[in-house]
Amino acid sequence: MPQVKVGVIGGTGLYDIEGLTDIEEVEVDTPFGKPSDAIITGRLEGVGIAFLPR
Repeated sequence: MPQVKVGVIGGTGLYDIEGLTDIEEVEVDTPFGKPSDAIITGRLEGVGIAFLPR
């Protein structure tokens, strides 16, 4: 998993982020329960990002 510098929470239209490389899906659990979906991590133009679909 790349070091994440940017986090994005989004919906329709962001599921296929053009140019995203090194893609991984990460299942997480929090003290508040599981999020709406797996967190997708990767690199966009060399920057580590995490995306959470809502």
